[in-house]
Amino acid sequence: MEERIPLLSQRVPGDGTAGVGGGEEEDGGGDRWWSGVAREAGKVGSMMLPLAAMSVAQSAVQVASNMMVGHLPGVLPLSASAIATSLASVSGFSLLVGMASGLETLSGQAYGAKQYDKLGVQTYRAIVTLTVVSIPISLLWVFIGKILTLIGQDPLISHEAGRYIVWLIPGLFAYAVCQPLTKFLQSQSLIFPMLWSSIATLLLHIPLSWLLVFKTSLGFTGAALAISISYWLNTFMLAAYIRFSGSCKATCSPPTMEAFRGVVLFLRLALPSALMLCFEWWSFEILILLSGLLPNPELESSVLSICLTTTSLMYNIPYGLGGAASTRVANELGAGNPEGARSVVHLVMSIAGTEAVLVTGALLASQRILGYAYSSDKEVVTYFTSMVPLVCISVAADSLQGVLSDLR
Repeated sequence: MEERIPLLSQRVPGDGTAGVGGGEEEDGGGDRWWSGVAREAGKVGSMMLPLAAMSVAQSAVQVASNMMVGHLPGVLPLSASAIATSLASVSGFSLLVGMASGLETLSGQAYGAKQYDKLGVQTYRAIVTLTVVSIPISLLWVFIGKILTLIGQDPLISHEAGRYIVWLIPGLFAYAVCQPLTKFLQSQSLIFPMLWSSIATLLLHIPLSWLLVFKTSLGFTGAALAISISYWLNTFMLAAYIRFSGSCKATCSPPTMEAFRGVVLFLRLALPSALMLCFEWWSFEILILLSGLLPNPELESSVLSICLTTTSLMYNIPYGLGGAASTRVANELGAGNPEGARSVVHLVMSIAGTEAVLVTGALLASQRILGYAYSSDKEVVTYFTSMVPLVCISVAADSLQGVLSDLR
């Protein structure tokens, strides 16, 4: 394999360049350094922007459904869907996302080392593992309503939340398949197919959610059914692209028994990755459950769910940046270039800091009107407006932590 020269950090004898902060430069060294920065920024940006847009579009599926529910009469539908969505994230979706993120490292290194046959095997292995994990989770969701009542939640909210989360079970199994497919494409820098499928899913989901919520007898549970249908649509589109596109011809292999034999090896990386993500995710979602114990649970859980939904939506930007950085670092390490991997980390942390300033500024500028997108209840909107400065602090911290958590 041809040896690759690091972009930023390593000094190559005789080339007139120095590492970052590496003392006096020879003529032209500064230009070469900035040229290296620009090249790496181009590589990261070409992955980050579509990854962030894709992640926002995927999250907007749940956000759009929550917005539909928020404009139903009364506060009960929004508070019940908020509790259900929170529990679904805590006990299911966050766990699957975390476990699938372990595939970023394995597939990224395999692709960087040009071991293309391993990508398909690792992806099948992840799909099998995540699908099996989804079975006990779905059984737990069936009894969520009763569990909420037992831990002291409002009985009416608990019952409605239990109805809502049952309709999310089909979406859980779609998620178990979709997440490994996403990592499979991401490791090969095939970002745009994921972006277009996510945008297409969102465009179909909005009218579908509106129809099921407002034009059928399902009511607010129609929003959950719309989420499940949309997740399966996205999964089918990604699977069709992988199957029929020439871009995946070298890496798409038929399933073999090897995928089952390496489950333990996959879990060694997937479980720590899942726990790292879940502990942070759980700390946010538990707040919604605690809000259900306050004197006005419908109002408190509704407003807190809007705050956390906004935070989660904004988190998709550093998540996309972290995903791009993780893939680039894995590719460089797989190619035997640790200095290039270090350069990627320096660059993306600078981008993350800039992003934090821009996003928090935009939130503060729109704080008085943002709440109306989620609810038409003035009490909810006023309460949310007072919470926006605290949301900005969380968003700023997530911008840095979101990138660092992906750099394993």
